[in-house]
Amino acid sequence: MLSRAVLRGSTSCLRAANRNFSSSSQRGHRVAVLGAAGGIGQPMSLLLKQSSSVSQLALYDIVGTPGVAADLSHIETQSTVQGYQGDEELDECLKDCDVVAIPAGVPRKPGMTRDDLFNTNASIVRNLVQACARSCPEAMICIITNPVNSTVPIASEVLEKAGCYDPRRVFGVSTLDVVRANKFVADAKGLDVSTVTVPVVGGHSGVTILPLLSQVTCNYCCMREVYTVPFSG
Repeated sequence: MLSRAVLRGSTSCLRAANRNFSSSSQRGHRVAVLGAAGGIGQPMSLLLKQSSSVSQLALYDIVGTPGVAADLSHIETQSTVQGYQGDEELDECLKDCDVVAIPAGVPRKPGMTRDDLFNTNASIVRNLVQACARSCPEAMICIITNPVNSTVPIASEVLEKAGCYDPRRVFGVSTLDVVRANKFVADAKGLDVSTVTVPVVGGHSGVTILPLLSQVTCNYCCMREVYTVPFSG
């Protein structure tokens, strides 16, 4: 579920790219995944390889990327796959990219606070976004690295300092919150989850995630009825 949630966030960026690049009807997009050999990067790269919106998939990580790229290149879709490894190949990976997805960094481990996570991941995001500013300053940048509430402002400040910041092109990917909200509401109300949409606003940490239960939509039922039936549990 996590990987598909991240893909949905990245797909939103691809749709935005389709609206902003006039030649999109003639070609797909060059998409980079920074952190492609990790637990999120690998399945997300697999799903992106199957997207008809992607013509070139550039995979980057500090280790392990050539093997991941080789495996994905065997999938029978039109997009090409190239692996890049190490700092010396980062700029080449990002050259001419339309969309950059950044799942790089360490995951939150038991006992870690968000401050601990920030201390590790902040510099990773900073360095990667600096490379984006050099090599693809007009790309859509999707920040997946946690804590997203903090890494997105870091990315924005880096781009601002480089003179290429556009708030319409920097995204914090928190689609997982929407996916979870849809699932929880559907399970609680006995609905088909594919028909339920729960808008979620705020940030991407426990105290800032706010599902708007009064704004839930469902394809085949009256949501007034959904709210009048108490949630179980």
